[in-house]
Amino acid sequence: MLFFAEMWERFCFYGMRSLLMLYMVSEVFKYNDETSANIYGSYNAMIYLTPLIGGIVADKLLGYRWTILIGGLFMAVGQFTLVVQQEFFFYTGMAFMVVGNGMFKPNISTLVGKLYGEGNDAKKDAGFTIFYIGINLGAFLATLICGYFAKTGDWTYGFGIAGVGMLVGIFTFARGKARLEGHGEPPNPEAFSGHRAKVIAGGLLVVPVVYFLLREDQIVLWILIVAATSTLGYLLVVAFQSDKVAREKIFVLLILWVFHFLFWAFFEQAGTSMTLFTDRNIDLDLAGWEFPAAWGQFFNPLFILIFGSVFTLLWVKLSSIGKNPSIPIKFALGLIQLGAGFGVLVMGASWADDTGLVSLFILIFCYLLHTTGELCISPVGLSAVTKLAPARMTGMVMGVWFMSIAFAHKIGGKIAASMAVDTTTMTPADTLPVYADTFMIITCSAVGAGFLLMILTPLFLKKWLHGVE
Repeated sequence: MLFFAEMWERFCFYGMRSLLMLYMVSEVFKYNDETSANIYGSYNAMIYLTPLIGGIVADKLLGYRWTILIGGLFMAVGQFTLVVQQEFFFYTGMAFMVVGNGMFKPNISTLVGKLYGEGNDAKKDAGFTIFYIGINLGAFLATLICGYFAKTGDWTYGFGIAGVGMLVGIFTFARGKARLEGHGEPPNPEAFSGHRAKVIAGGLLVVPVVYFLLREDQIVLWILIVAATSTLGYLLVVAFQSDKVAREKIFVLLILWVFHFLFWAFFEQAGTSMTLFTDRNIDLDLAGWEFPAAWGQFFNPLFILIFGSVFTLLWVKLSSIGKNPSIPIKFALGLIQLGAGFGVLVMGASWADDTGLVSLFILIFCYLLHTTGELCISPVGLSAVTKLAPARMTGMVMGVWFMSIAFAHKIGGKIAASMAVDTTTMTPADTLPVYADTFMIITCSAVGAGFLLMILTPLFLKKWLHGVE
């Protein structure tokens, strides 16, 4: 039941994501690349910040089930608001999506874990594997279905179908109450009605705040800088107050946080610069049929569906023969593969035809390398937090870990903005070197960061893990 609820919620989210950049630079708004990339970065940064608040709401006030339902309704309202092609409704729709996501995203994952008691680690791992497949199936279907309407310019259908998907997810979840076996109910049933009204009212009051922040790029950046500096500083203080083993484990987490941030800042070019690059510089003609530019984003969830279980089995097999790479080495491999993916785009640019168009197969190979890199970092990083964080503050550290993704989205938007081009005066042959030059910088930075981690691991990082794999 949670598989389908999450699948449809991700259908809603990734449906909107596949359309967002192309929508902003389309004839509807005619935003330039820099403005669009900064809005995209702010939106996704807040998407990853608000779950910190949504988790508290569920724990203290409404319980997981009702927080998920209300969050889903906010997201559905957001999608249907985006159907109206006007600036006020555009920003309002995104604001509703941010608030709703904050209530939905952290709590449905928590419910998966709640279904399994202590000592059921194997079943819990299997449950999360099923759940993870639902996430990527939703992302794949959303990009395939909603992304098609970016090609036709039928934005109303694209956002509307994503909204319908969210309603299906809410309906699926609401009907499955019995399957939760009492998990996720309000902590204080007597005060529930009052709390529910306050949370809904509070969510509605936060919407205009998010609306304002979406239009004030620099404020979002400073919020992220202050939040990251203060929380990482707090963890550093905790480290120095802890014993040697705990202190060194926290040091490893802080170092990995930086590399995790770097990975996602580059990886999330998928929704911004890489989508625009696909639209402008990839040869989308397949025997007379035009491949939709937004569909470039579906290769990542498709490859995760194909290779996710393969990587899980690979780590288990390597562990059984004592060859399982350490956590920092897996991070290094992820960054190197990410950089190699951008390197493929750079090589493809050098092989472009006279009109500045690159083969679609170059893009597919790039996404393949990005996905295998993601599988070396994303699930490994989440697991590392549970293993290395002090037991008394694992939840807080997990929130700080997700903050690295929020910060990465914002900086990733800035990187994409640096590749802004004017398509009214520039041909694909003109825009190609702009993208290729920045992709080359990303290639060198990601690969360089990966090799730096490989050097640091035997020097001290492996020792600081104290046997954690």
